[in-house]
Amino acid sequence: MPLLLETIKIEDGDIHDLSYHQTRCDRSRHELFGSIDTLDLLSAIQAPTKGIYRCRILYNENIHSIDYLPYTAKEIHTLKVIPSNIVYDYKYANREALDTLLQMHSDVDEVIIEKEGYLTDTTIANIAFYNGKQWITPARPLLEGTMRAKLLEEGFLHKKEIKKEDLKTYTHVALMNAMLGFKILNHFKIKT
Repeated sequence: MPLLLETIKIEDGDIHDLSYHQTRCDRSRHELFGSIDTLDLLSAIQAPTKGIYRCRILYNENIHSIDYLPYTAKEIHTLKVIPSNIVYDYKYANREALDTLLQMHSDVDEVIIEKEGYLTDTTIANIAFYNGKQWITPARPLLEGTMRAKLLEEGFLHKKEIKKEDLKTYTHVALMNAMLGFKILNHFKIKT
């Protein structure tokens, strides 16, 4: 039975966006294992009170482990659009295919995965592009991330199918995940 992963930001004892993680955990367990109960993430987390931590929960039908790792953001300046048929519909703990894809392109900090002709995500985050009026996120992500879900629900993000040829119409790029929040890359280069 595969292990799933939730990565939750804890900052000075504050657990960020827990309801979105709980929703994804419940949905994944139901769809993959037929579970109808809820793993109560809040009662399982013992939040460190000082500093920024990546709370890493491994689970399937039950919680297998919870680790609290001090967090340092990865610096990203160069991205490259890479075609791939990778499947990552659920947040699996096994990220070997994603890690291999990035290792194959060590000339850049991160890759933007192009699947079936459309841009999806990077290996560590959902992505968004600014068109001068709105932030647009790919309509077909590899994984529907919790921060992406929150920003869509708030109306900050808008979904659209994006091809690499469309990149020239956008002025900014941002990465988003539970740990980064919504991070606009100011000094970046995208190789296509």
